[in-house]
Amino acid sequence: MGGSVGLKGTDGQIYKDALRLGAKPITQKRVKQFLSNIKENFSLLVAPGKMGADIVKDSGLKFEVIGEIGEETSAVDTKRIAKTMLEANVELLIFCGGDGTARDIYDAIELKIPIIAIPSGVKMFSSVFAINPRSAAEMLDAFINGTETLEKEVLDINEDSFRNGILDSKLYGFLKVPKVETLLQSGKQTSKTGKSVEENKTEIAKFIIENMKKDRLYLLGPGTTVKAISDELKVTNSLLGIDAIYDYKLVGKDINENGILDLLNKYPKAEIIVSPIGGQGFIFGRGNKQFTPKIFKKIEKNNITIVSTEDKIKGLNCLRVDTGDIDIDNMLKGYIKVIVGYNEKLMMEVEC
Repeated sequence: MGGSVGLKGTDGQIYKDALRLGAKPITQKRVKQFLSNIKENFSLLVAPGKMGADIVKDSGLKFEVIGEIGEETSAVDTKRIAKTMLEANVELLIFCGGDGTARDIYDAIELKIPIIAIPSGVKMFSSVFAINPRSAAEMLDAFINGTETLEKEVLDINEDSFRNGILDSKLYGFLKVPKVETLLQSGKQTSKTGKSVEENKTEIAKFIIENMKKDRLYLLGPGTTVKAISDELKVTNSLLGIDAIYDYKLVGKDINENGILDLLNKYPKAEIIVSPIGGQGFIFGRGNKQFTPKIFKKIEKNNITIVSTEDKIKGLNCLRVDTGDIDIDNMLKGYIKVIVGYNEKLMMEVEC
């Protein structure tokens, strides 16, 4: 729940900072979307209280509560409940969270039983996650109907480094998931290094800057492709956060949802510039959750610019969005131009 307030994750005690900044838990909404899209019948064991029972009690589904939790919960509870479910011989474990939760589940069950991961974290670079809650529901239906499983990577992302603009990731382990790869996101991939790629980024940056308007606020998303724009403007950006440019000057660095809304009140004419995550294709909903549904109600689709190096875009079949709001996702669907060089564009389809 740290995405909208710009904390880039809530592992450990950071969630208390998120609460102080006004962050709201999103798990309940995501799980309810998942449950409402399941077509097959199944028996459900859930964790007590806010870790499960409180979410499913109004779903109409039959469920049994298993395990115990205290007033405050942590990774210890996640691991203990997962082990308890394993001992109860569940056939499939479903969890909702991000990379940190995936690591906790791996610690508890390893490859003993398959899982379905409903994405709701800030960091979701692991390839075990479904594309969105609706995809997770389809995966459950496929599993019930006998689909095979395969192993997918769980990545360990250092949150402290991530907050300081450094993406420090390593392979943590593997979890088994239903073999429906069209419903799974890919793992995070980095752009190829080399002079040609850096030149490509510079070409994109120069084209963007030449077409910037002086009376326009530009909200720059994370990543090295977008960072090239800041570099050409000679302003220091946050690399993995959201930054704001007005009249070629930095007016906001590493801003959260409230910071963006404040700037939009001051500068109502605004555009968003983002780059897709390599390998995954997500332009919204992964790594840039500061762009919330509230933001998209103020900035229309035709004021969103997608930039990508050629090597990254060639590896993608489509672009994806998972904003947490189905209406916003549907608004963003369809074809959109992607700037891939100096005055070079191609059309890509956005799916959700």
